[in-house]
Amino acid sequence: MAEKKKRQPVKKKTQAKAKTTKPKISKKEVDKKKTIKAKTTNPTDFPIVGLGASAGGLEALETFFSNMLSNSNMAFVIIQHLSPKHKSIMASLLSKSTKMPVNEIKSGMKIEPNHVYLNPPDRNVVIQNRKLQLMMPIKSDGLNLPIDCFFRSMASDLNEKAVCVILSGTATDGTLGLKAIKGNGGIAMVQEPDSAKYDGMPRSAIATGIVDFILPVEKLPVELVKYIKAPYISAAKIVKTKDDNFSEYIQTIYALIRQSTGHDLSHYKQTTIRRRIERRMAVHQVGNVKDYVKYLESNRSEVDILFKDMLIGVTNFFRDPEAFDILKEQVLPSLLKNRSPDSLIRIWIVGCSTGEEAYSMAILLLEVMDMVKQHHNVQIFASDIDADAIENGRLGVYPDSIAADVSKERLNKYFIKEDNTYRIKKQIREMIVFAVQNVIKDPPFSKIDLVSCRNLLIYMDSPLQKKVMPLFHYTLRQNGIMLLGTSESIGEFSDLFSPFNNKWKIFKKTESFVERAIDYPLTPFYQTLTDKTSQGRQTIDFDIQNIAENILISDYAPSGVLVDKNYEIINFLGKTDDYLENPVGKANFNVISMAREGLRYKLSTALHNANREKKICISKGVRIKHKGDIRIIDLTVRPIFEANTPSGYFLLIFEEKTPDVKPTKGKSKNEKVEVSDPALKTLEQELDATKEHLQSTIEELETSNEELKSTNEELQSVNEELQSTNEELETSKEELQSTNEELVTVNTELQKKVEELSGANNDINNLLASTEIGTVFLDTDLKIKRFTPAATKIFNLIVTDAGRSICDITTKIPFDDLYNDIRHVLKTLDKKEFEIQEKDGEWYSAKISPYRTLDNVIDGVVITFNNITTIKKAESALALSEQNFKISLKSSPLIVATVDVDLRYIWIYNPHPDFDSKKLIGKRDDEIDKNDGTKALVQLKRKVLKTGKSVRKTIVFPLSNGEITYDVTAEAIRDTEGNIIGVTTASMDIGEREKKKSK
Repeated sequence: MAEKKKRQPVKKKTQAKAKTTKPKISKKEVDKKKTIKAKTTNPTDFPIVGLGASAGGLEALETFFSNMLSNSNMAFVIIQHLSPKHKSIMASLLSKSTKMPVNEIKSGMKIEPNHVYLNPPDRNVVIQNRKLQLMMPIKSDGLNLPIDCFFRSMASDLNEKAVCVILSGTATDGTLGLKAIKGNGGIAMVQEPDSAKYDGMPRSAIATGIVDFILPVEKLPVELVKYIKAPYISAAKIVKTKDDNFSEYIQTIYALIRQSTGHDLSHYKQTTIRRRIERRMAVHQVGNVKDYVKYLESNRSEVDILFKDMLIGVTNFFRDPEAFDILKEQVLPSLLKNRSPDSLIRIWIVGCSTGEEAYSMAILLLEVMDMVKQHHNVQIFASDIDADAIENGRLGVYPDSIAADVSKERLNKYFIKEDNTYRIKKQIREMIVFAVQNVIKDPPFSKIDLVSCRNLLIYMDSPLQKKVMPLFHYTLRQNGIMLLGTSESIGEFSDLFSPFNNKWKIFKKTESFVERAIDYPLTPFYQTLTDKTSQGRQTIDFDIQNIAENILISDYAPSGVLVDKNYEIINFLGKTDDYLENPVGKANFNVISMAREGLRYKLSTALHNANREKKICISKGVRIKHKGDIRIIDLTVRPIFEANTPSGYFLLIFEEKTPDVKPTKGKSKNEKVEVSDPALKTLEQELDATKEHLQSTIEELETSNEELKSTNEELQSVNEELQSTNEELETSKEELQSTNEELVTVNTELQKKVEELSGANNDINNLLASTEIGTVFLDTDLKIKRFTPAATKIFNLIVTDAGRSICDITTKIPFDDLYNDIRHVLKTLDKKEFEIQEKDGEWYSAKISPYRTLDNVIDGVVITFNNITTIKKAESALALSEQNFKISLKSSPLIVATVDVDLRYIWIYNPHPDFDSKKLIGKRDDEIDKNDGTKALVQLKRKVLKTGKSVRKTIVFPLSNGEITYDVTAEAIRDTEGNIIGVTTASMDIGEREKKKSK
């Protein structure tokens, strides 16, 4: 049937086209129809919102759902820090703030739109194929991170359909999960910290710099509803053609990014570029790319944010643990196997993002070196184009939620706990050099043993990938290792690399000839920014005057170096080989370490004096040994104090001097010059004495150093013990903090419940007071628990009587058997009801009932007194009236009866002594006897019911021995509102009268 329906419109369209010429449907309309069709064919593809909250989260959640539409076509999953020993009442509390169903999650539960789901207290939640699954909590270092766990599963399962919202809470749970969601195209929303009861989680999330919305919680639902209506979320994924709007404006966006940031994304994969642009359009509620380009042109800050959005790095410590296991067990041991001890191991982490992988590699190398019992110098280069990410990597500070990825042993050994963060230890930090680098444009690092470039190539187009692979081959040593992401491959470069492990994309360099190490593109994929201190454009015009000045400086000015406050060389000025030498082993740019023999001590003294006294220090006649010759120089150390320059920089100037005494020509080398000058001998003796004194001083200094070293070792031992104690205390603190969060959540729920119970108690008290029913609540010992105001009219009660026995209270009614009746009810659990009259004449209906709790436990009795004086008076008046009525009827031969609207008798009075009215109650006339008389009587009553008017008629009833004639009068009976509720009839026997008339 479906195929026939598809063919019919095509056939009609073809026939219509053959007969008449109609305008063609535009391609835009066709695409629009396809999009609509794609939407309708996938109704279950709705966004899912994950809400992470901890302490103070109940108020935020209630406010959020109070402002959220109940038909938004979204599902909401709430993940809280809950105590596993306490049953949560969140569902009952939250259901008052939303019309959506609120359900506690069961394993395998399918998510439906416009529903709210709550995590159970003792399980973590993940989402797989849009179904919620429960798993046992995995505590890392004493912490359970349920929010990160769920957010990460959302990122991999939902991609752009994932929305994470972080609300009030302490610590940092949710931060790493937020990064994962953003990396997969989702959106991140955070409660404004100032409006949160606890701002730890919101501030940690905001610190990532990738949050889309930071708003008070009551404003988040409005922006969320706007966002999901954007085509990025609501539209189905369809293949776009070359002439759509994006292709018209994408080059303009490239130009704006290049102009603002200095980076060119023209070789970035177009699908990735498009999805990131569409996501930013959805955030700003921009309907088409043309308007978004205008927005970019008028808001340059958005250009930077868009570029930042392109560079979101999805990374974490020891990502893909199996890959790191293979590195640890196979790759790195074989890499170190044939290396000499203390040799230099160089590793390059390309696209390092915020540094997690670089630090993971450093930790892994230390563990491997301990395993193989070898020591090597390690130098890890971590590069990325994102300057902010590199800066975060340099800091080496990460949220405590990394405990989900790093084992407790590694955390204790390689990290320092600081509040809610972990800081990398100095031992690991010193192994890594972070650098902002363009992998295509900037020169690569050389002599690398291992290159790790994971999940960077997937964002590049094919031509660019073909340029990167030869670069990695060029930079690696012989038998070097390359590690790629699981979704990447070497493509056509199988001649450059051989597979080491295909599953985890580990390759070994092969010795192949590479024609070019790298072919730089005409438009570079990345372009590094100019130094922030040198703003403005660089001119390419030649300045002959500057060229001439540079020649004079290079040929005639003295050589020197520029150093910072740590005496690290920043810049070399002129040729300095005669004064400085490159150190052996690990790279070191400390100027004191590089100084040649004879210069080092003078240089150290001059630098210390210049730094301490903040003035220029000059050392004249410094003798330097170099290649067997003696060079004499004047050393000048000049602090830089010029305006607009930072402090802590020094300019070192080496000025060459000619010796005052030149050697005599013509004398042989072996010829000795006799010196007879006594002053010279005195100077030599003083020099020898000085040398001896210096040697003694050096020996004493060495002894002192040994003592200080021993003391330092003892202090280190004490420090390690203190650090171990501190780590234990930090662990206890984290466990207490986690418990405190759970208790805060429980306390908030209970406080909310207390408020509800207080309100319900007030309602009940007002209800009991308004009914004016005297009620006394007694416990099992007959002691008063509480009573209503109306009870004071019967018992002489005051407020302070609560807790006293009812036997001690006097009553206003003669009720001697009251206490026996109460005990009887407690014993038998049977209710007892009776009526009693007060001394003042007031009547009460009394009831004694067992007091039952919600658990059906008897916990006392309840005595109620309802004033029925008015009812009693009415009953007396009614009885008197009925008595008078009966006396009146006895003196009259009338038969009076009343029927309801169904013509059934409800009351009959017949003065005949043999008449039994009970047999006729509930029956109709035609059910008692079927003759012409009963039929006429039924019709008469129906007429009265219909018209409401009284009717009088003579009816003859046939008897077995004759007949009887009645004069029947029927009258309608009405209620207080005038509605007819029955008919009353009065019948008089007129048979004798009729006989007399006939005679």
